[in-house]
Amino acid sequence: MSFLKKTPNAEYVRHTLAHLLAAAVRDVYPHALPTIGPAIENGFYYDFDFGNTPLNETDLPKLEAHMRELLPSWKNFEHREVSADEARDYFKHATKGGNRYKAELIDDLEKEGATITLYTSGTFTDLCRGGHVEHPASDIKTDAFALSHIAGAYWRGDENKQQLTRIYGLAFPTKKELDAYILMQEEAKKRDHRKLGKELDLFTFSDLVGPGLPLWSPKGTLLRNLLDDFVWQLRKERGYVRVEIPHITKKDLFVMSGHWSKFSNELFKSTTREGHEFALKPMNCPFHTQIFARKQWSYRDMPQRYANTTMCYRDEQTGELSGLSRVRAFTQDDAHVFCRESQVRDEAFKIWDIIETFYGTFGFKLKVRLSTHDPEHMDKFLGDISVWERAVNNFKDWLKERKAEYVVGIGEAAFYGPKIDFIAKDSLGREWQVATIQADRSMPESFGLTCTNEKGEEERVVMLHAAIMGSIERFLSVMIEHTAGNFPLWLSPVQVKVLPLSDKFLKYAESVADALRDKNIRVELDDSAETLGKKIRNWKLEKVPYALVLGGEEEKKKEVTLESRDKGKVGTLSVEKLSERLLKEIGGRMSL
Repeated sequence: MSFLKKTPNAEYVRHTLAHLLAAAVRDVYPHALPTIGPAIENGFYYDFDFGNTPLNETDLPKLEAHMRELLPSWKNFEHREVSADEARDYFKHATKGGNRYKAELIDDLEKEGATITLYTSGTFTDLCRGGHVEHPASDIKTDAFALSHIAGAYWRGDENKQQLTRIYGLAFPTKKELDAYILMQEEAKKRDHRKLGKELDLFTFSDLVGPGLPLWSPKGTLLRNLLDDFVWQLRKERGYVRVEIPHITKKDLFVMSGHWSKFSNELFKSTTREGHEFALKPMNCPFHTQIFARKQWSYRDMPQRYANTTMCYRDEQTGELSGLSRVRAFTQDDAHVFCRESQVRDEAFKIWDIIETFYGTFGFKLKVRLSTHDPEHMDKFLGDISVWERAVNNFKDWLKERKAEYVVGIGEAAFYGPKIDFIAKDSLGREWQVATIQADRSMPESFGLTCTNEKGEEERVVMLHAAIMGSIERFLSVMIEHTAGNFPLWLSPVQVKVLPLSDKFLKYAESVADALRDKNIRVELDDSAETLGKKIRNWKLEKVPYALVLGGEEEKKKEVTLESRDKGKVGTLSVEKLSERLLKEIGGRMSL
């Protein structure tokens, strides 16, 4: 029986290259202990314990060159099933002093009763389940892979265990695709939201406050509020009302909702002086159930649509934090709809319309994933499998009705219900999971949420979960990189920069700035003593959409010379015409 794939695909190529990297490290650094090395999106990695001899990124070209030297000798892969004792004996002698990491993996496989296999190519043998190309020397192109960078990683993701060195590599079918990806990564570094967030003065982090806890400047706060106002406008048009909730709760709420057993390790917990256990909220949905449960509802009152932009908190591990992408305090533009079964479709479609309008405004192309339960592992999900299957079939009907192409993510559902995940492609071609629509019949059951139907009987309601941005922090990390900080006019914290040629024209510049402010246009006046050239350079670095250059000719004619960040010099026009032009662009929420 062959465990190898005869026709190479990306995952098998990348997994094979992880083995090849381990072989190169063995030859160049014989003392290093290899641990695990999987294929990942766009490449592969392998974790090593280099002991007291640290590896630097300057060492990667040497390792990469040796990988290419080894590759021609890797004619094929051979595998053999071995006992746990045979596997332990092999790794005891493969590296001087043995390999405790492989020994731990072998112990776990033995406890599970799993088959243990060793795979060999060239002169290198590794513990592995399989999944390689059959003929590495001919199936892998020598110019289509590269080692990219190193990072720290804890053994088995446990911060209490040994820190290892992770070597990352890239691998693609062709050199052209590899080069294109590397070019895209270089552009992504320029657009890194952490870098631009600092340069544009949007947010900061403080060692005194703690990692994963962003602090927002006036400009960043304005940006957040403008985005949230846009989402609220779209919701308000569809009958939502705002609610508010506290940031802490008794343990009992999350026990009843099921979150305590699923997410207890991710909660910030506190015990009161009276001995009561509380937690900072990691999500909002259980609170909203209690707002709904405050009174008995008639079918005539349904649906009830609650919107709530509020901060949540999760105890993420320090090593997993990353800028705004993954934080400990994040703001959800959350909403929950409590409705009857007969209303679920229409309410879900209203949410879908909001999502398409919001992301379309920024030029994002959306793909759809139907995230379902895993029938083989129902212990991870609340409720009866028949309820799940009905909910999934409902989603499939909606997807068909919306003529949406989609992929299915088995096991990717929330623990209380299936969901439609929207995947946005940014300007660099990267994909990000953004908004969701979730149908939940489990939480209404847990909390006994009902309405009275036409017959006077209690009828169980359905709960729809919908976050448009998901987390404002994470959305902004995507948005900043998508636009490279070049926000559309309506969203820019500063919309116009006024640049007088010299102090001689400062009074006129102030009058122009005041006239625009009277129209609620956000203006900054550069009254510094810098040259016009330096002022223009600063304006471009700040990525403000428009600049007004004012000198003697403009003052004499009571006009301005308009410069566009995106289109260059526009020309001269009156302040009145300028205001009309800007207000039209702002009101239309025109994208880039």
